[in-house]
Amino acid sequence: MREHQRAKTDRLDTELLMRAFLGWLRGEKRHCSMAAIPTLEEEDARRPNRERGTLVGEQTRLINRIKAILARFGVRSFRLSLRQAADRLESIRTAEGTPLPDNTRAELYRFLERLNLVRAQIRAIEQERLRRLAAAPAAANGPHAMVRLLARIIGIGVETADMLVNEMLARKLRDRRAVARYAGLTGSPDESGNTPRVG
Repeated sequence: MREHQRAKTDRLDTELLMRAFLGWLRGEKRHCSMAAIPTLEEEDARRPNRERGTLVGEQTRLINRIKAILARFGVRSFRLSLRQAADRLESIRTAEGTPLPDNTRAELYRFLERLNLVRAQIRAIEQERLRRLAAAPAAANGPHAMVRLLARIIGIGVETADMLVNEMLARKLRDRRAVARYAGLTGSPDESGNTPRVG
């Protein structure tokens, strides 16, 4: 069964937005609702978690790139988790038993330097979060108390607890459907493109 596709252009979207905004200005109930804009403090509290997520993605990209370069030369046993990984590059031999070519080794050194920098930045964010949690009063209410409470649950670490408190629990979700939409379990009522619209 084919679903009816609504016409979708910028002109039609603009007209719909203007109609909704004018209805809201007239005071029509349930005509439209406005998005809650987070305060500067709420938005700032989300920055470390989001930055850490970006850095973890960058770390994964660097590791995969290094492994791909090494695999091209038949090297599969090199451990990037070791602190002396850069020092061990000199002793690496290709599958034929020859040393790595000079340009390849120089490129790998640069990748390892970037990887060490990214790892240091991730550690700095995590240590700063732990310092803030330790400095907050234990009996106080607020986000730090919620993070500590959630982190006590088995299987939820400080990172996940911090993300839940600052990204999800700080939002005013009006009902169970809104929670499901936010978690990605159901579709959003205003999805566009090839995704069918809910409603």
